[in-house]
Amino acid sequence: MRGLHADTGYLLYRLGLRSGQFFNTFLQESGLRLRHYAVLRFLAGSEGALQRELSTRLGYDPSAIVGLVDDLEKLGFAERRPSPDDRRSRIVVLTEAGRAFLRDTDEAGQRVTNDLLGPLDPAERQTLHALLLRVADQP
Repeated sequence: MRGLHADTGYLLYRLGLRSGQFFNTFLQESGLRLRHYAVLRFLAGSEGALQRELSTRLGYDPSAIVGLVDDLEKLGFAERRPSPDDRRSRIVVLTEAGRAFLRDTDEAGQRVTNDLLGPLDPAERQTLHALLLRVADQP
């Protein structure tokens, strides 16, 4: 029988938990959680997104996206606007306050990543990142 540390899936799960704990601790004072941060980061790289697109791209349940966007709107970090392509739909866009929040947290977020990946040298970090991108981009 294999031990848990021989199971790559389990190690990825543990790393995900640890990463989530680190990021949630870092975000705690702002009142946000990692899921909010992920929505903000996604929106920062787009001109806006439909809530169903956020759900699909981030892998969150559609009902969770509604609550996350509601929270971000209350903080002034995101807003819903009419979609230019379909007036019945609304897109979620990052506000200037949301962009400022991300800029203000960049350095602290990098420290969290550095703490998480501390045992790896820079080349190993690049390799890990490239491999995770390949795996994450699977349909």
